[in-house]
Amino acid sequence: MLEILYIVAFTALSLFAVVNLIRSMISLAQNEGRSQYRYSNGRKLNKTRGDRLIHPEMLDNNGNLIDEPLLVIRAMGVEDARSRLDELYESSPGFDN
Repeated sequence: MLEILYIVAFTALSLFAVVNLIRSMISLAQNEGRSQYRYSNGRKLNKTRGDRLIHPEMLDNNGNLIDEPLLVIRAMGVEDARSRLDELYESSPGFDN
C-alpha cells in the first residue's frame, strides 16, 4: 500500500514539474516576441522584431558591430604550454631564485 502512495506522489510531482516547464517555455516565447531593448554606451536603443539582439561585448565604444575575431585559440601541446607558463612565472617581478 505504501508503494502505491509513493508512485502516486511521484507521478503528481512529475506532472507538476512538466506543467511548470511548459508554462515557463510559453512565457519565455511570449517575452521574446515583445519589443526588447539593447544597451550601447549607456543609451537604451529600441529593438524591433526584425532586429537581432546583439551582445554588448560585440559592440565597440561607439556602438558599432565589431567585425573581427575576439579570441583566436591555437592548439599547443601540454609541455609547450607548461614551459611558457614557467617562463612567465620566472620573469615575473616577485620571482626569486
